[in-house]
Amino acid sequence: MIRIHFTAEDFARVRFTARPAPLQELNAAFMTMLRPDGGPLFGRWRGRLLRALPPAVEPLGELVPAGRAPRFLDVFGDTLEEALDTVRASRPEVVRAEIERVYATHPAPAPPWVRDLHRGDAAAWQVLRRAQHAAFETVVRPVWEQVRDLHQREFARHALASAEHGVGAALTALVPGSRLRDGVWEWQGPGAPGGFGEDRDVRLRGRGVVLLPTFHWTGQPLLADAPDGPLHLTYAAGPGLPLTHAQAPGTEDALAAVLGRTRLDVLLLLGEGHTTSGLARRLRVSNATASAHAAALRGAGLITTVRAGKSVLHARTALGTLLVRRHDGTR
Repeated sequence: MIRIHFTAEDFARVRFTARPAPLQELNAAFMTMLRPDGGPLFGRWRGRLLRALPPAVEPLGELVPAGRAPRFLDVFGDTLEEALDTVRASRPEVVRAEIERVYATHPAPAPPWVRDLHRGDAAAWQVLRRAQHAAFETVVRPVWEQVRDLHQREFARHALASAEHGVGAALTALVPGSRLRDGVWEWQGPGAPGGFGEDRDVRLRGRGVVLLPTFHWTGQPLLADAPDGPLHLTYAAGPGLPLTHAQAPGTEDALAAVLGRTRLDVLLLLGEGHTTSGLARRLRVSNATASAHAAALRGAGLITTVRAGKSVLHARTALGTLLVRRHDGTR
């Protein structure tokens, strides 16, 4: 059983990452490749990627013996280079402890370059950086635009769920079968990769939670619990299938599936300010219907509403603009 203990302050500090994390998406993909299950859904995908990986990637497999990854690889930077720099900046004592942990029960000794990494050798760090960079370019880069689109869709879905049903309901919806009672979010399941085992209690004590969807993982949530920062929870989202170019959805279709066609039309119209009656005329709906859609979008933080004389004026927020920027043809 996994149990995450919240205080009132922690509920106020639950946040959703605005963008996908390149290195964590790569970590999820590698864990999926290393899993023995998946059968017909992931077997062909796994075989194709394993054949495509260049020799430079091989050190990553040596750093993750028996599927146990050192925790200093759990990095959540917005860009690949930022994430790789963060890995390199890991505290030496953490690197040593994690290498010792993942090799503690491994029957074979660590290869020379891993022993050099344990000593902090600069050349060994370069080996690791090249391996991570080559792996990302082979495994994740070809579908990165799709990952970004799916992340926007999941961002919008979670924002609406939080606005309409509350943070607690939105959290339990992320993990099927989980429940939240007396400030404890818990779920039953096998131990996540990383060697935590089946029972784990995490006490947040005001640190909060950062939620990150991943689209290369279908197992239980993955927890990265640094003592001096928030708990990062990476959870399986998306179609539950291997990502391919052919599956990439149009951003407008993806947002319409989450927001609803009319609410998406409202969001697109509000690149410029509109009154409720103005929206109703443009959408050919009643004022009450336009007001209800605006209220839902406002509750999700996607639009703002201010009074202008006897009317109210609605406008898109920066978050709303972020979600539709692909439709507008901008980055």
